[in-house]
Amino acid sequence: MTGRLPACVIDVGTGYTKLGFANNKEPQFIIPSAIAIKETAKVGDQSSRRLCKGVEDLDFYIGDEAFDATGYAIKYPVRHGLVEDWDLMERFLEQCIFKYLRAEPEDHYFLLTEPPLNTPENREYTAEIMFESFNVPGLYIAVQAVLALAASWISRSISDRTLTGIVIDSGDGVTHVIPVAEGYVIGSCIKHIPIAGRNITYFIQSLLREREIGIPPEQSLETAKAIKE
Repeated sequence: MTGRLPACVIDVGTGYTKLGFANNKEPQFIIPSAIAIKETAKVGDQSSRRLCKGVEDLDFYIGDEAFDATGYAIKYPVRHGLVEDWDLMERFLEQCIFKYLRAEPEDHYFLLTEPPLNTPENREYTAEIMFESFNVPGLYIAVQAVLALAASWISRSISDRTLTGIVIDSGDGVTHVIPVAEGYVIGSCIKHIPIAGRNITYFIQSLLREREIGIPPEQSLETAKAIKE
């Protein structure tokens, strides 16, 4: 096939997801990594929860629309950088591909990202979803830290380009310090800190409450985010 369509790039983080196509300088979309679903639950603990089947399987929203959906439960498929609910993750990716990127997955290669301490089982689940549910022709899963080093090439001369360095990756849910040598992550030396942007937001929010500044409760979280950023 000549003139293959550009690869789709999806970077799903704890707080936000970046979507776009290869060769673009910036993501086309940056959306919250949230999904709003209708759910039915029997009396009991969380293990009794089941997602509605049939037509209701299509009744969900992601990103900013999730927070505007009245009567829906807000869920986060990713926690501290790792996928917690693969059923929700598949739905989330479905909307990313078809609604936001407006792409036919059979026509594009895909580049997805993963945290440095991702498990082989999680990587296998990701590949299973992409190949079996979306029938993609090709998939590459890259560690975010390696991609960060590759992105630095834009501002460097060819002789200075390298995939060796130490990357400090602090997202919304987790912070990692990752040593990378020639594109390979040195897993035994990774430092993991379960404190990141969301914790700072909550801390600022608590300070605002203590000082009784008079910010309406429904606006306190967004105000704290604005102060942090």
